[in-house]
Amino acid sequence: MITLGEPAFFTRLRDAQRVLIAGAGGGFDVYAGLPLAIALRSAGKEVHLANLSFANLYGLDLDTWVDEDVAAIGPDTPLRGDYFPERTLAQWLVTQDLPSTVYAFPSIGVRPLRAAYRTLITHLGGVDAVVLVDGGTDILMRGDEHGLGTPEEDMASLAAVNGLEEVPHRLVACLGFGVDAYHGVNHSLVLENLAALDRDGAYLGAFSLLGAAREGALLYLDAVAHAQRHTMSHPSIVNGSVAAAVRGDFGDVRFTERTKNSELFINPLMALYFCVDLPGLARRNLYLDLLERTSLMRQVSSVIEEFRTTLPRQRPPRAFPH
Repeated sequence: MITLGEPAFFTRLRDAQRVLIAGAGGGFDVYAGLPLAIALRSAGKEVHLANLSFANLYGLDLDTWVDEDVAAIGPDTPLRGDYFPERTLAQWLVTQDLPSTVYAFPSIGVRPLRAAYRTLITHLGGVDAVVLVDGGTDILMRGDEHGLGTPEEDMASLAAVNGLEEVPHRLVACLGFGVDAYHGVNHSLVLENLAALDRDGAYLGAFSLLGAAREGALLYLDAVAHAQRHTMSHPSIVNGSVAAAVRGDFGDVRFTERTKNSELFINPLMALYFCVDLPGLARRNLYLDLLERTSLMRQVSSVIEEFRTTLPRQRPPRAFPH
């Protein structure tokens, strides 16, 4: 039963014993799931981390691979260059005496990605729940909005996990409300989509990642700072923005040279988790079923572009009135 005394997200996972938390959109998305993972571990659950990866996984040694399209990344996994969020996170986890394996999926289409999820779930001995985490909120776009952000990886992940009907609990958690404005997302439309999900019973509410909480100040902030130090060439703007919001910063805050030509709006809404039921979100999406036969990420991109040409109209951006 949902009550005000507990976020609905955690109510849904109360009976789950094994939880897989996976970054939906690639890059540093898995970091957005770190506070959730720590909170669930504190509640006595077995939690595993995975991520759709932008790294060149096919250059890894054979013994790194669990099976086709599933790599087990540890602190010492070799790869050229400093951009390897999964390894960077593994290196931080080991400093905290936390399980340090981060599983990585290549950037692939829906069919092989779903197979990779099933391979990983079997490798883990089964899971009760899969939580997709999105750094930002563009995974909530249904397809007819004026701007979709960067939908390809998010939608491949959403479609892949939506097909895992054997997993009892499938949820989505978004952290970083507002950051996708720089990719054309209108956040009034994000709120409109959440309202529609609420009418369907698929919206699980929101809760803050507070800086005073252990999951916030002492661990998430430390992990993000560690990642910024170890990924000097391409630090995460999303997690840097969220971390600034968790610290209580506001407005045009500078934390990386990558944003030097942009005006940021760091604010407390960025530190909110917005959570939804994954199958409910998938049902609201207007083109997700069209992605079912994709094998490559470029096919996902082509299908989305083609779908957009069939729309009689797009929902125009709306000004936030307050």
